[in-house]
Amino acid sequence: MFHDIADLFAMFPEAVIAGAVIATVCACLGVFVILKRVVFIGITLAQVAAAGVAAAMVLGLSPFLGAAALTLATVTVLAAPFETQRIPRDAVLGAIFVLAAGGSILIVAKSGFGLTEVKSVLYGDLILTQRGDLAVILATLLPALLALVLFWRPIVYTFADREAARVLGIRVFVWELAYFYILGIVVSAASKVGGALLVFAYLVVPPSAALLVTRRLVVAAILSASIALLCTLVGLYLAFRFDQPTNHVIAVATFASLLLAAIARLVASIPRRRARTRR
Repeated sequence: MFHDIADLFAMFPEAVIAGAVIATVCACLGVFVILKRVVFIGITLAQVAAAGVAAAMVLGLSPFLGAAALTLATVTVLAAPFETQRIPRDAVLGAIFVLAAGGSILIVAKSGFGLTEVKSVLYGDLILTQRGDLAVILATLLPALLALVLFWRPIVYTFADREAARVLGIRVFVWELAYFYILGIVVSAASKVGGALLVFAYLVVPPSAALLVTRRLVVAAILSASIALLCTLVGLYLAFRFDQPTNHVIAVATFASLLLAAIARLVASIPRRRARTRR
């Protein structure tokens, strides 16, 4: 396996590096997506970014700029206080997802792209990562990860306990909006090669697996990133060896990690259940 991964890195270094960076950053950010219980925002932003990529390619613009413009506009709309509205945030997310999914199909259907370009826009393909794509990913995702580390404390307080954060003088709306802008930028940069499915998988599945194992958020973030990175390497290896779609294999690998974490949690709970029964 390690020999095959070395061969893969030699042939597609941009794909391996991009996959590792996207997996690490998205998995760390995803801990807060799970904590906030806004799982659907991950797939919605990824789909919006895909629509932005499609529109930008048709117009001859930078795919990242198209994705970022639409994604940040969506995040700004979702920052509204939906607690006071008749329509919940989830309903708005669903409506935006439907619009983005339908819109991206309509855009590429009349674009004149070949099959490869259409699949790349709609689903992404990590193995086709180019140097320009990698440059955008490194220039956006690494600073985003640094910002998350530097502002970890106010973001954790904002997402874990808003009332306690307000008592401590933390401006929860500002930090929540800042986090979602960071998330929007990351999703925008990752979606061209990662596609909506893989980005969503990174944001949700490894963090869920990590939070099944530990309640400590720092440990959960590190474990989530480690799981996502391992799934990426395993997925790249399996896709390379058996000639399968890279992004989809990695997505399935992340689900396998969640299943293993659930089994581990179940096994670990058996002694406690037995102790309670004896009492």
